Amino acid sequence: MEEKKKIRREYTNGEITVVWKPEKCTHVSFCWKELPEVFDPKKRPWVNIKGETSARIIEQVERCPSGALTYYRNDQKTQEKSEETPTQVVVHKGGPLVLDGNLSVKLGDGSHVRMIDGAAFCRCGQSKNQPFCDGAHIKAKFDK
Repeated sequence: MEEKKKIRREYTNGEITVVWKPEKCTHVSFCWKELPEVFDPKKRPWVNIKGETSARIIEQVERCPSGALTYYRNDQKTQEKSEETPTQVVVHKGGPLVLDGNLSVKLGDGSHVRMIDGAAFCRCGQSKNQPFCDGAHIKAKFDK
């Protein structure tokens, strides 16, 4: 399987840094629907880190089901999850199956992909990036 180019963008207000990894986004849209002062996909840059307090931004980022948005406090940059961190599985109604933790995924062609901070897996069967979610559940009106 050809590996997609990994894009990583960081937005900081001096106190916290929000990290965005677009290849992980499942387009559930909690971010921009619930905190449009900070997240606006029609603007560039699409993250206005000064649009709200750090506490409110953290609260919203922690609701990101795919892990496409994460954050760290600038005075204590977070470390990668250790091998001992338990994997958490969350089923999102109408959306993906999200695994948060260290993963080794064996793909249909026999290759392996190691994912340190989790992944979102397709449940609707419509993703063009199987087995991973690409947000196709929205157009398919998947509601299970």
